[in-house]
Amino acid sequence: MQDLPNLPRHIAIIMDGNGRWANQRGLPRVEGHRRGVESVRAVVRATGDLGVPYLTLFSFSSENWTRPKSEILDLMGLIRLFIQRDLADLHRDNVRVRIIGEREGLDADIVKLIADAEVLTKGNTKLNLTVAFNYGSRAEIVRAARTLAAEVARGTLAAEDITQELFSGALDTVDLPDPDLFIRTSGEQRLSNFLLWQLAYAEFVFVETFWPDFTRTHLEAAIATYQSRERRFGGLTRQQSA
Repeated sequence: MQDLPNLPRHIAIIMDGNGRWANQRGLPRVEGHRRGVESVRAVVRATGDLGVPYLTLFSFSSENWTRPKSEILDLMGLIRLFIQRDLADLHRDNVRVRIIGEREGLDADIVKLIADAEVLTKGNTKLNLTVAFNYGSRAEIVRAARTLAAEVARGTLAAEDITQELFSGALDTVDLPDPDLFIRTSGEQRLSNFLLWQLAYAEFVFVETFWPDFTRTHLEAAIATYQSRERRFGGLTRQQSA
């Protein structure tokens, strides 16, 4: 990697294409998800090695419950296996793990695994790994609005005092900086209800590669694309302002 000072501080990724990867090879969809877990391991390791301090991965959408029951059971099994097998390695590598999304309705053992992972790694500082699990951004925004509305109703907050910063603090991603770089694999070009508020000024990079084939090389290429762009945040370019 070059231009290390201009690395994104926070990368967010939609890991897309596991099922299509498997279908192209005549394999069951769960095999695509298994191979996708291997890519998660590689990308988490590469992100930490590159010095990017925040990584957020979209692992399971709140809309994914409409998938066939057999696939959901396979996905839940992989989530359990990933936490049980990889947590010790993540902790040893100084990675802090956070899970965002709804926990109500999840199996009790998964909720406990999530809580245990967060408690164990809370003090780690090399990489902040956030996993969006049973997550939907619209529902997150509604929860934040309800939280602030309840404070207004109790009289502890005036409606006119609600700011963008205060609203951000009521979201699941409190204490996380907004992503600088958003990556989606598999060629799809949409947000799919992921971090709608937080991605307002992120640079978008869409990659044709399916997630199971996504490597450190693809990650570095996406970062290089990010580094080639001039972020204006609604203002002028350096040339325009000169």
